Amino acid sequence: MRPTQLAREFDRQLANMVRLGYPQIAGMSKDAFAKLFVPLTGHLAELPPAIVDSKIPFVLVPDRGLIPPEQSMPLVEQDGRYGVVDMNPTEPSAFTPIEQLEVPEGPAYLAADIDTGKETLNVTPDDALPFITASRRSPLTIEEGIAVLTHHPGVLRSMNAFSLLGSRRGDRRVPALWTSKGSPRLGWCWAGNPHTWLGSASCALRLGA
Repeated sequence: MRPTQLAREFDRQLANMVRLGYPQIAGMSKDAFAKLFVPLTGHLAELPPAIVDSKIPFVLVPDRGLIPPEQSMPLVEQDGRYGVVDMNPTEPSAFTPIEQLEVPEGPAYLAADIDTGKETLNVTPDDALPFITASRRSPLTIEEGIAVLTHHPGVLRSMNAFSLLGSRRGDRRVPALWTSKGSPRLGWCWAGNPHTWLGSASCALRLGA
């Protein structure tokens, strides 16, 4: 993408969140919500060429304190079907970023160079995490995974389903996003189980305001 294309993509993602009703969820006006993301535009010029040219150069991510996953996931749409949260016996709020992640403080940030983890298909989350970190990348969190589906609703079909190793709850459960009965689903899989259809998603960096 060229700089003008990156700017248009930024505007598209911001408009998409407004269209989905994120300001109302956050209890804010549309203008006040948009102003949270405006400072992030300065980072677009900082993205290296390799990231700019990637399939998903960046996604805008609202903090869960602003937009809880339980409310954003049902707004995800795929082929006319809406997102489902099914993590029984747990819930998204039980998962928090793993210790080694440096998630920017504040209500909004940008996750750059998204990879859904095609190279880690059929690799257990336990084995995928050291591969990701050795590649100087960072595993995605629940909020970041939902942001990917929100801004790129066909990604589970055009790329692959993916685990979110950046969010854990202190046990062997790993959150994941896949298609279930035609709908995008936020669920979980065991850290030691490989699946031919499930990779482990990552980003190159996170940039906050």
